[in-house]
Amino acid sequence: MALPFFYLSAYRPGDVEITLDEDNSRHVVQVLRMQKGQQLLLTDGSGWLLTAAILDDHKKKCLVRVNASVFQPGRTRKVTVAMSLLKNASRFEWFLEKATEIGVTGIVPLLCERTEKQHFRQDRMQNILVSAMLQSQQTWLPALRTPTPLAQVIRESSGEEGFIAHCVETERSSLAVAARASAAASQLILIGPEGDFTKNEIEMALGSGLLPVTLGETRLRTETAGVVAATLMCIR
Repeated sequence: MALPFFYLSAYRPGDVEITLDEDNSRHVVQVLRMQKGQQLLLTDGSGWLLTAAILDDHKKKCLVRVNASVFQPGRTRKVTVAMSLLKNASRFEWFLEKATEIGVTGIVPLLCERTEKQHFRQDRMQNILVSAMLQSQQTWLPALRTPTPLAQVIRESSGEEGFIAHCVETERSSLAVAARASAAASQLILIGPEGDFTKNEIEMALGSGLLPVTLGETRLRTETAGVVAATLMCIR
């Protein structure tokens, strides 16, 4: 049976004893009813995988001893999906979960001309990423930015190979082919809102060197497009 897996918001390599935060302590001691001597797994979301044993099963400040630590290198290619926020927040949350499971390294909530403005709950979104990382048994947590205007994301994309997926019937490359053929160490894909990017937004992206791409023959909902793009870029 797999050991229970928990996230550490802070870890200093070399630490021998670690006091878990109150939420993790409560889950370990009260929910799972774990006791002294039992083992669990910990990760800091930055590559470290720790095997630890409980020294003090305190329900608010559980103390564990690290018995083994392994650093797992991250992906050789960084993949960032910048996707417009959605009016239905649960659909954006679904995207966050699936993109994390697939293994993207960065997620940018985009603010576009046609984005339906909404309150972005950063803490809630971050917790979704953590849960998805643990569920998929990974040790790297995607970097989640705060909602960012499209123009700013494009300006900051220099050094990355960038793609923009849009629905305008013009010449576009297949993302499946373009991403696979690329030797770039960092890739960025832009996914627009319901109603797609505007003409001006597309021209701005193309003028900055981003490559127009298609995700397939059917028109996808925004969150589906985000997951398809993540899959094509991460899974080879």
